Amino acid sequence: MDLSICLVPLNALDYLEPLLASIEKYTHGLSYELIVVDNGSSDGTSDWIELHHPEITLIQNQGNPGYTRGNNQAMARAKGDFILLLNPDTLLTEDCFGPQLEYLRQHPEAGISIPKVLNADGSFQKQSRRGDARPVEVFGYFLKLGKLFPKHKGLNGYLQSWLPEDEIAEVKAVSGSCMFIRRAVYEQIGGLDEQFFAYQEDSDYCLRARQAGWKVMFVPLSSIIHYGGEGGSKVHPYQAIFQWHRSYFLYYRKHFAKEHFFLFNGFYYLVMVAKLLFAWLKRLVRGH
Repeated sequence: MDLSICLVPLNALDYLEPLLASIEKYTHGLSYELIVVDNGSSDGTSDWIELHHPEITLIQNQGNPGYTRGNNQAMARAKGDFILLLNPDTLLTEDCFGPQLEYLRQHPEAGISIPKVLNADGSFQKQSRRGDARPVEVFGYFLKLGKLFPKHKGLNGYLQSWLPEDEIAEVKAVSGSCMFIRRAVYEQIGGLDEQFFAYQEDSDYCLRARQAGWKVMFVPLSSIIHYGGEGGSKVHPYQAIFQWHRSYFLYYRKHFAKEHFFLFNGFYYLVMVAKLLFAWLKRLVRGH
């Protein structure tokens, strides 16, 4: 089998229906399986899949054990030569999968890849390929220092803004919105780290793959739309904000804290807390 497509929806049925239709439309000649892990949706996702797509391997979680664990459940059942972690709020408008698999087969050193990910308006989703999110990259991104110093690669490292949007490039990390994983990578380093409930699990996985000797590639030979912010993060916005910041704290502590003096780490953790409180306040002021 060529490809195992893993989906972990949470109340995203409005997006899941057109996505599955687009997958069926643009996968001619590709042998693939669909594995859906429903993380306790209350919008009838599981019932709809059982009725309309009995060919799908469906795993129903009674609660929400986390996006990361759901993906691990799907990956453990996958049989394909390649595994695709795909967000349920995505949509194919062309054959997105075929060019990725062809590239990966021709480049055995590439362990992970992502196509060109587009926003709903057709613009490039810049966060889909990125750096390691080290402190200098984070400050450059969130404080917009990278725009003030456009030639400074450190401050612009999170979005890797010097890379063209339509050229193949090796990058540090890619988004889990449409992440292709070679089976050999999964067999070597295992699944996602479940200490990340959601968020940063993709950056962590890419870093671990690179440490194991694999390349992470941005391959814009095809594209896919990612609406973003739908499903679980829309249903539970305050929890999503908390989980994002919690995951970054865990990611930094796991990979980068040892590289810095303890006083800097204390300062950086305070910055994380301040950013979390500001994000909560911003959400509260918006009122929805």
